[in-house]
Amino acid sequence: MPRIDRLLAAASLCLALFASPLIGTTAHAKDALIVDLVSEPSSLDPQKQWNPDSYYVYRNIFDNMLTRDDDGKIVPQIATAWKYASDTEVVFTIRDDVKFHDGAPLTAEDVAFSVKRIIDPKFASPQLGQFNKITSAEVTGEHEVTLKTDGAYPVLLAQLVKLSVVPKHVVEKVGDDAFNLAPIGSGPYKFDKWQRGVSVTLARNDDYWADRGTFTIAEFRAVPDAATRVADLQSGAADLVVSLDSDLAAQLKGSSAAKPLIALTERVAYVKLNPTLPPFNDVRVRQAVAHAIDKQGLVDGILGGFDKPADQMATPSHFGYVEGITGSAYDPELAKKLIAEAGVSGTHLAFATSPTFDQRIVQAIAQMLTDVGLPVDLQLTDMATYLKHVQSDPDKQPMISFGRWSCACQDVDGVLFPLLHSSSSWSSLQNPDIDKLLDTARNTLDEKARLDAYKKVSEFIASDVPLVPLYQAAAIYGAANGLKWQPTANESMFLNRMSWAD
Repeated sequence: MPRIDRLLAAASLCLALFASPLIGTTAHAKDALIVDLVSEPSSLDPQKQWNPDSYYVYRNIFDNMLTRDDDGKIVPQIATAWKYASDTEVVFTIRDDVKFHDGAPLTAEDVAFSVKRIIDPKFASPQLGQFNKITSAEVTGEHEVTLKTDGAYPVLLAQLVKLSVVPKHVVEKVGDDAFNLAPIGSGPYKFDKWQRGVSVTLARNDDYWADRGTFTIAEFRAVPDAATRVADLQSGAADLVVSLDSDLAAQLKGSSAAKPLIALTERVAYVKLNPTLPPFNDVRVRQAVAHAIDKQGLVDGILGGFDKPADQMATPSHFGYVEGITGSAYDPELAKKLIAEAGVSGTHLAFATSPTFDQRIVQAIAQMLTDVGLPVDLQLTDMATYLKHVQSDPDKQPMISFGRWSCACQDVDGVLFPLLHSSSSWSSLQNPDIDKLLDTARNTLDEKARLDAYKKVSEFIASDVPLVPLYQAAAIYGAANGLKWQPTANESMFLNRMSWAD
């Protein structure tokens, strides 16, 4: 049997094993939008987590300081304008016509509170590494907030498109845990209810200051099995579904009820190796993993050619993408040789993954590693458990894990810093030289100096292999024919940018 056929067979078996029945609802009126996610959100507090199933939901409950339009341009949201008082001070003008869902006005004090909350190390946000260059947020006028940074921070505006504004009076009154269970924002949709393990329901904010949503209700359901999500779509039980593969997208192309929606994203799929744990404390074993993985085979044989093989943790849309970086060539015989030299042939690898990821890919990689002498034991957990595992102390993080990373900021600072800097909860690497390069790149407005630093980091990844970049990911959604929506590279699902036409 050809090699890719064997991988597809293994992947199909995996899907059969991990399929689960739908916990769903009945047919709906057209004023309600039903969205099938993979998992329920791990958090509805926008400053607590950063993963697709959470982001899809809470991004509609909250407004951010800035946002991106459908073309990817940074545009105003709660902040209407900004100016640099110096390299380390930016003054933002705050809207004066926005109300939270409880009727209280959104003020400059709420903006400053939100920034202080996410940069507070005691709050322990997984997003801290993307905002810890901010040293202070102060109200400097009735509708004005000034942010100060520790040195020049070239990625500040790009990161602020993800900084949601939360109501100070509510968070301080109820506390973080209660706020997560019943969040109050100022966005186009209000939180309605959360049936744990089943669905989250949002209701349209009819008093929204900007464009109102078309749908009065939006229900986000947890449907782990992709085939079930497609069946829901084709039967009319769902209007929009996420995280489809190329085979299911092909099915929808022939459907009379639904269609695939595909966008090449800035997300990069990767395998993360933990150099603090054996056998990956030996660089030869890390290099062997890189040589064992057939990236082009994954893209062509499993992903249908929608995605693009990657040699670095960046895409051409990122600042910091370096032309000419070459990763390890697919060479399973060299991989076997390196493993034998390291004396670890037959070592079992505990490989962490989650149903949110394409298990066909995970199974294929597992087979490739097994083929070169490193048998794999998959550890499939729900997304919340997976995130807790990969965001722990380095010696407690997985030996090897699969991931797909997007900072939604189009700057590699938002990718390389959280994944590699020793201060980040996501990183298992402890390398002072890499820390220095990453610090240099995020502390200067000199683009050449930044590119030089990122080139060295990308060359380090290629040779030392703390990560194996796999491919630039395509996001494949399924949508009912009546739904009008254009997916974007940053994978935001703005309900008020959708419409319905029979």
